[in-house]
Amino acid sequence: MNLDLKTRIWPAGEAAVAEAGRCLAGGGLVAFPTETVYGLGADATNPAAIARLYQAKGRPAFNPLIAHVGDLAAAMRIGRFDAQATALARAFWPGPLTLVVPKSGDCAVADLATAGLDTIAIRVPAHPAALAILRAFGGPVVAPSANLSGHVSPTTAAHVQGDLAGRIDLIIDGGPVAVGVESTIVGCFEEPMLLRPGGLPREDIERVLGRALVAPPDDPDADLGQPLAPGMLASHYAPRTRVRLNAEAILPGEALLAFGPAILPGVDAAAAVMNLSARSNVDEAAANLFGYLRTLDLTGARAIAVMPIPHHGLGEAINDRLRRAAVGRD
Repeated sequence: MNLDLKTRIWPAGEAAVAEAGRCLAGGGLVAFPTETVYGLGADATNPAAIARLYQAKGRPAFNPLIAHVGDLAAAMRIGRFDAQATALARAFWPGPLTLVVPKSGDCAVADLATAGLDTIAIRVPAHPAALAILRAFGGPVVAPSANLSGHVSPTTAAHVQGDLAGRIDLIIDGGPVAVGVESTIVGCFEEPMLLRPGGLPREDIERVLGRALVAPPDDPDADLGQPLAPGMLASHYAPRTRVRLNAEAILPGEALLAFGPAILPGVDAAAAVMNLSARSNVDEAAANLFGYLRTLDLTGARAIAVMPIPHHGLGEAINDRLRRAAVGRD
């Protein structure tokens, strides 16, 4: 990764909001304050920008990310809200509550941001600078905490600068945050589930729901009939088509998910060929991974043969997700 970026720091204000919107629209990475912690924002519809975000944090693992939007109407364009989810959104948004709901039919958020799940985590932050940036940008923004993986979550712009200077484009300094812990995450399933405690107390949520939140299962691989939330299941995206890893030849009826030069025995007869990165770039491959798997899953091939992918950088995460996709199928 290029660590020679000149990371700019702008004090929160109208000029900073406009610049943040332009930067996000251009595929840049912008750290900004929310009421919980500082978030590292990227255009939620841009897989390449999201791949940059994972790399900037130094954690090559495609955990689903929270999509931040400016209001409930924007949230309803990317997620499906039942009565319980709507009640929680109206009671606590803007605020430190993330709701995990099914994706809408025309959800524009990139598969890379949701790790291929059929659900999406959404939040409307309460910080005025965050809301202004979201509205200036005009679309959903993924924004995990603006720190290197394993470090304490940042509550000031100086914390962000200490971790990410040279890795991101812009930091909006809005002063210390108010809450200082991440948002509470609630899964809006048949039984509402507390997936992560955070800045909104359980009791307040249960008061609105009129029922207790259930706890997630101890077994992260338990079959609940649907995924839960960021990073909680062993298999995040399992295509219907069997996935065969580390392929060195293409068998009859197989489709090929390639990486680098696609020169393999049997490739000319492949049911379909998609190349994650013809130039062997793992960042590009990361951006293409979930979309290409979905496309090949629709070809009717008897299996998806996947060429070996190096394990460095984002390659570690790509291989992790491919292993999950192959669980029970390879």
